Amino acid sequence: MNDDAPLLTVTQAAELAGMHPQTLRQYDRLGLVVPRRTLGRGRRYSRRDVAHLLEVQRLAQVEGINLAGIKRILDLERHVTSLERQLAQLLAYQAEQYQAERRVFAAGTEGDVVVVQRGRRVRVEPRAVSGSRIDAGALVLWRPGRASD
Repeated sequence: MNDDAPLLTVTQAAELAGMHPQTLRQYDRLGLVVPRRTLGRGRRYSRRDVAHLLEVQRLAQVEGINLAGIKRILDLERHVTSLERQLAQLLAYQAEQYQAERRVFAAGTEGDVVVVQRGRRVRVEPRAVSGSRIDAGALVLWRPGRASD
Protein backbone atom coordinates (compact mmCIF):
# COMPACT_ATOMS: atom_id res chain seq x y z
CA MET A 1 0.00 0.00 0.00
CA ASN A 2 1.23 3.50 -0.84
CA ASP A 3 2.02 5.47 2.33
CA ASP A 4 0.97 8.72 0.62
CA ALA A 5 -2.46 7.50 -0.54
CA PRO A 6 -5.16 9.64 1.15
CA LEU A 7 -7.52 6.86 2.22
CA LEU A 8 -8.30 7.45 5.89
CA THR A 9 -11.13 9.56 7.24
CA VAL A 10 -10.64 11.84 10.25
CA THR A 11 -12.11 9.19 12.56
CA GLN A 12 -9.91 6.40 11.19
CA ALA A 13 -6.73 8.52 11.33
CA ALA A 14 -7.55 9.70 14.86
CA GLU A 15 -8.05 6.10 15.99
CA LEU A 16 -4.72 5.02 14.47
CA ALA A 17 -2.93 7.97 16.09
CA GLY A 18 -4.68 7.53 19.43
CA MET A 19 -6.15 11.04 19.31
CA HIS A 20 -9.55 12.66 19.34
CA PRO A 21 -10.86 13.60 15.85
CA GLN A 22 -11.22 17.22 17.00
CA THR A 23 -7.46 17.29 17.69
CA LEU A 24 -6.80 16.38 14.06
CA ARG A 25 -9.11 19.15 12.89
CA GLN A 26 -7.25 21.61 15.15
CA TYR A 27 -3.87 20.47 13.79
CA ASP A 28 -5.24 20.96 10.27
CA ARG A 29 -6.37 24.51 11.09
CA LEU A 30 -2.92 25.28 12.58
CA GLY A 31 -1.16 23.78 9.54
CA LEU A 32 0.68 21.11 11.56
CA VAL A 33 -0.66 18.12 9.62
CA VAL A 34 -2.68 19.11 6.57
CA PRO A 35 -4.61 16.24 4.96
CA ARG A 36 -5.79 16.17 1.38
CA ARG A 37 -9.39 16.99 0.61
CA THR A 38 -12.09 15.12 -1.27
CA LEU A 39 -14.28 16.87 -3.83
CA GLY A 40 -16.83 17.42 -1.04
CA ARG A 41 -14.03 19.04 1.08
CA GLY A 42 -13.82 16.10 3.48
CA ARG A 43 -10.41 15.39 5.01
CA ARG A 44 -8.49 12.31 3.89
CA TYR A 45 -5.33 11.24 5.72
CA SER A 46 -2.55 9.00 4.50
CA ARG A 47 -0.41 6.65 6.57
CA ARG A 48 2.38 9.22 6.32
CA ASP A 49 -0.01 11.83 7.78
CA VAL A 50 -0.69 9.48 10.70
CA ALA A 51 3.08 9.15 11.26
CA HIS A 52 3.30 12.96 11.31
CA LEU A 53 0.44 13.09 13.82
CA LEU A 54 2.34 10.68 16.07
CA GLU A 55 5.47 12.85 15.76
CA VAL A 56 3.48 15.96 16.71
CA GLN A 57 2.08 14.09 19.69
CA ARG A 58 5.58 12.95 20.74
CA LEU A 59 7.02 16.47 20.45
CA ALA A 60 4.17 17.90 22.52
CA GLN A 61 3.95 15.25 25.22
CA VAL A 62 7.49 13.91 25.56
CA GLU A 63 9.56 16.95 24.57
CA GLY A 64 7.14 19.53 26.02
CA ILE A 65 7.18 21.72 22.90
CA ASN A 66 4.18 23.97 22.29
CA LEU A 67 2.23 23.83 19.02
CA ALA A 68 3.87 26.98 17.59
CA GLY A 69 7.29 25.44 18.21
CA ILE A 70 6.19 22.16 16.65
CA LYS A 71 4.95 24.00 13.55
CA ARG A 72 8.32 25.75 13.25
CA ILE A 73 10.20 22.45 13.64
CA LEU A 74 8.06 20.75 10.98
CA ASP A 75 8.47 23.71 8.59
CA LEU A 76 12.25 23.63 9.04
CA GLU A 77 12.33 19.85 8.47
CA ARG A 78 10.40 20.29 5.21
CA HIS A 79 12.79 23.05 4.18
CA VAL A 80 15.83 20.88 4.95
CA THR A 81 14.33 18.02 2.91
CA SER A 82 13.81 20.39 -0.02
CA LEU A 83 17.39 21.68 0.25
CA GLU A 84 18.76 18.12 0.41
CA ARG A 85 16.85 17.25 -2.76
CA GLN A 86 18.24 20.35 -4.51
CA LEU A 87 21.77 19.52 -3.32
CA ALA A 88 21.47 15.98 -4.71
CA GLN A 89 20.37 17.41 -8.08
CA LEU A 90 23.25 19.88 -8.12
CA LEU A 91 25.78 17.19 -7.22
CA ALA A 92 24.46 14.96 -10.00
CA TYR A 93 24.70 17.87 -12.45
CA GLN A 94 28.23 18.65 -11.26
CA ALA A 95 29.26 15.00 -11.75
CA GLU A 96 27.84 15.07 -15.29
CA GLN A 97 29.77 18.25 -16.07
CA TYR A 98 32.96 16.80 -14.61
CA GLN A 99 32.63 13.69 -16.77
CA ALA A 100 31.91 15.83 -19.83
CA GLU A 101 35.06 17.88 -19.20
CA ARG A 102 37.15 14.71 -18.86
CA ARG A 103 36.27 13.50 -22.35
CA VAL A 104 39.08 13.41 -24.86
CA PHE A 105 38.49 13.91 -28.55
CA ALA A 106 40.72 13.00 -31.47
CA ALA A 107 40.65 13.41 -35.21
CA GLY A 108 39.77 10.14 -36.91
CA THR A 109 41.41 8.84 -40.05
CA GLU A 110 38.63 10.29 -42.21
CA GLY A 111 38.88 13.71 -40.54
CA ASP A 112 35.91 13.12 -38.25
CA VAL A 113 36.01 13.83 -34.51
CA VAL A 114 35.90 10.75 -32.27
CA VAL A 115 35.73 10.34 -28.50
CA VAL A 116 38.71 8.50 -27.07
CA GLN A 117 38.65 6.72 -23.72
CA ARG A 118 41.01 8.29 -21.21
CA GLY A 119 44.28 6.41 -21.08
CA ARG A 120 43.78 4.92 -24.55
CA ARG A 121 45.61 5.79 -27.70
CA VAL A 122 44.06 6.13 -31.09
CA ARG A 123 45.48 3.54 -33.41
CA VAL A 124 46.50 5.17 -36.63
CA GLU A 125 46.71 2.81 -39.58
CA PRO A 126 49.54 3.58 -42.01
CA ARG A 127 48.44 4.54 -45.50
CA ALA A 128 50.04 3.59 -48.78
CA VAL A 129 51.24 6.46 -50.92
CA SER A 130 52.84 5.80 -54.30
CA GLY A 131 53.60 2.22 -53.37
CA SER A 132 55.37 3.06 -50.08
CA ARG A 133 53.93 3.04 -46.54
CA ILE A 134 53.95 6.24 -44.49
CA ASP A 135 52.29 7.27 -41.22
CA ALA A 136 48.85 8.79 -41.51
CA GLY A 137 49.90 12.05 -39.89
CA ALA A 138 49.57 13.89 -36.61
CA LEU A 139 46.99 13.22 -33.95
CA VAL A 140 45.22 16.25 -32.48
CA LEU A 141 43.69 16.05 -29.00
CA TRP A 142 41.15 18.50 -27.65
CA ARG A 143 39.83 18.72 -24.10
CA PRO A 144 36.73 20.88 -23.59
CA GLY A 145 36.83 23.61 -20.95
CA ARG A 146 40.58 24.20 -20.99
CA ALA A 147 42.01 27.47 -22.14
CA SER A 148 44.94 27.27 -24.50
CA ASP A 149 48.24 28.61 -23.16
